[in-house]
Amino acid sequence: MEYFRSEIFPDTEPPDEKKTRRILRELVETIVLSLILFVGINAVSARIRVESISMQKTLYAGYLVVVNKLAYAMGEPSRGDIIVFYPPDPSEEPFIKRVIGLPGEEVRVDDGIVYINGAALEEPYIKASPEYSGTWNVPMDSLFVLGDNRNSSFDSHSWGMVSLSKVIGKAEFVYWPPSAWKLLNTAAASAGNP
Repeated sequence: MEYFRSEIFPDTEPPDEKKTRRILRELVETIVLSLILFVGINAVSARIRVESISMQKTLYAGYLVVVNKLAYAMGEPSRGDIIVFYPPDPSEEPFIKRVIGLPGEEVRVDDGIVYINGAALEEPYIKASPEYSGTWNVPMDSLFVLGDNRNSSFDSHSWGMVSLSKVIGKAEFVYWPPSAWKLLNTAAASAGNP
């Protein structure tokens, strides 16, 4: 069939023009595919740069982290999750902290220990025990978050709760620098029975 067609409608386009048109078409297809991938990836994830010391010893300034924006689309945050959220002051960059108190819980910090509903929290990830104290009740639409570097973190003990509506997503892994590659949220906090 192709032979018959080429005999009736001979290809009169010069080979150079045909090659140029094929290259341009492939270039446009590549650009369109790249844009689709870029938009798709940004719809489900974000990349953030850690800018402070508040999450040491887990995250250090300069680390680049991938955030799963769909993590809580069908589920709820868990204690120990590292989340990224919009801070109380909307002019600031998003914050990254660890979920400590869940909706409806009481968080108490006393003598360097965090208690959830009266049960001591085991926290293998913190840099040092908190040198502050207080008691906070977490509203049903909010989370209580703390930095792992408890005494150098501007977090819920300073300014209050994070509304669930302000959560951008769950930090999943460090991808830069290569020497620090690791999955996050593997060292979960746990509270014993009171």
